[in-house]
Amino acid sequence: MSNSPSIGNPRIASTLLLVFLAGAAVGMLGMKYGLHDRLHRVAAAAPPRETSREAVLQNFKTKLDLSAEQTDQIAVVLQDYSHYYESLQDQLDDLRSTGLSRIVQILQPGQREKFEKMRSELAPQLASEPKK
Repeated sequence: MSNSPSIGNPRIASTLLLVFLAGAAVGMLGMKYGLHDRLHRVAAAAPPRETSREAVLQNFKTKLDLSAEQTDQIAVVLQDYSHYYESLQDQLDDLRSTGLSRIVQILQPGQREKFEKMRSELAPQLASEPKK
């Protein structure tokens, strides 16, 4: 028998669980307080969707040797996906707006001023971070 620790040891298992949960919490906080918006800002700086969709379609057509009929069918799928994605983005914008207004309703007038100041200070900070 070996004296080496195993994953069955409750101490090791609980330590691994705590490390996992801490990582998940840090990830969630990072997304909630800035990373999510920064990712969307990078996506917004990308070329317009129409150009991207045409580039993807041309890439498919060339690399997959698509027929004209296949190209047309895939173009429809890409267009449908684009409309669906835009609809989801609109829904996310509505959710953010609703959440923001609910927070503002809870705050006292002085807290609202501080909250707006915090938001205005954070926006330029995130926008000025170097892009990778």
